[in-house]
Amino acid sequence: MRTCPVCASRFPNFLPLPAKYFEVFHRLKVFYSLEDFETLNIGQYSCPACQCSDRDRLYALYIAQFLPRPEGRPLRILDIAPAPVLSKLLRGLTNVQYRSADLYSELADDKVDITDMHLYPDESFDFIVCSHVLEHVPDDAKAIAELHRVLAPGGRAILMVPILTTIHETDEDPNEKSVDERWARFGQDDHIRMYAKDDFLGRLKKGGFAVESFDSARFREGAFRMHGITETSILYVGSK
Repeated sequence: MRTCPVCASRFPNFLPLPAKYFEVFHRLKVFYSLEDFETLNIGQYSCPACQCSDRDRLYALYIAQFLPRPEGRPLRILDIAPAPVLSKLLRGLTNVQYRSADLYSELADDKVDITDMHLYPDESFDFIVCSHVLEHVPDDAKAIAELHRVLAPGGRAILMVPILTTIHETDEDPNEKSVDERWARFGQDDHIRMYAKDDFLGRLKKGGFAVESFDSARFREGAFRMHGITETSILYVGSK
């Protein structure tokens, strides 16, 4: 029996990745397989009850087991490009001050460009979630620098992007206009790069983050299987 750590629902299986991804990749004859992504469970992708993704469930496990709390005051959270279900989970934590930010989404509390978050003073947040955002941003170095700036000393930041394990160099082109080319090269029509693992981690470290990796061995035995997360999945958490 599977359990969703986001909504606590139980059922035999999660739902697979939507068929449109397979259809597009097959039509374009892309050079990689969906199975080559580091953190993606194509067979057990979304929760039938709350629709959260496998990576949302990974974040929920981290929050429940590892998220440090400051003493004597609320935990200050910044959620970049909030996903509705994960946003609800974060807002529902005890003793928190939660803000969400996005340049376009009406779901966000604040309209913010991640490369220029002047709305927030230095060291404003203890915990940041930035999930599958940087692959959309033309200047990811500026975005990483801003995330580091607004994170308080001792704070933690979930910093996740799609990582293709079969490449050794990041492929990027902010000026690519062809939708089919963006699908084929970057994995989605609104992405502008496909990250290689070592390069992504190098960019985070260059931006000032110390990066900790949380693989299945960091969690209790069997947790990934129970919650529909692949054994190859890795959560990257930056600290300051």
